[in-house]
Amino acid sequence: MAFETERRTLGGFADTRADAVEVDLGLRNYLLGVYNYMASGLLLSGIVALVVANTPLLSAFLKVNADGRFAGYTPLGFVAILAPIGMIFFMNANRQISTLKTLYWAFVALMGVGLTVPMVVYTGASVARTFFITAIAFGGLSLYGYSTKRDLSGLRSFFMMGLIGLIVASLVAMFFPSTMLTFVISVVGVLLFAGLTAYDTQNLKRTYYQVSGTGYEETSAVMGAVSLYLNFINLFQFMLSLMGDRR
Repeated sequence: MAFETERRTLGGFADTRADAVEVDLGLRNYLLGVYNYMASGLLLSGIVALVVANTPLLSAFLKVNADGRFAGYTPLGFVAILAPIGMIFFMNANRQISTLKTLYWAFVALMGVGLTVPMVVYTGASVARTFFITAIAFGGLSLYGYSTKRDLSGLRSFFMMGLIGLIVASLVAMFFPSTMLTFVISVVGVLLFAGLTAYDTQNLKRTYYQVSGTGYEETSAVMGAVSLYLNFINLFQFMLSLMGDRR
């Protein structure tokens, strides 16, 4: 009898460990899918930005002075940089994975048009250097969000208020240009999106446990990639405004 009880106990322990291993493997595969989408999106955006910056397409989207300085967007350029905002709403409302993937690739391609501006405004060396620094920082922040035992969900309201404040300040800076205001916005932007990177990574773990086994894992992975992609792009652009060397 004692032997039978011990066997059942050990069997239950083995089943529990097997379940834990399966969950960990599922979580790793889920996050790997998220980062694959995100990295592929960054690659496509970079390719689009390079193509636009180095072909006659540049004049279709951007206004560039005779000395090569950025002077604003063409009407088509405004459409290209505003369209991704609307596409995010479409993606949030769509659960059909094939449609969601199509929207995602269109989204990152259009984002590449907006990324042409840094290539025109800043030197190629400073763009490459800042991208490398951003990648290292993003990786560290994401690893922290994945591994920390601290619950970051309480920071959600703080981040939302910070985003609203950043948007308002950016609009003010558009109409009332100020070097100091631009500097403050860039510093706040770096800190805000650094925090959001850690927060969103931890939130992806929670999301996995919610969607695991529901059939929405890949849908969730694509939307998770959108969040991390936007964090990376914003972190890169704000860091570039602080560290970049203008042409």
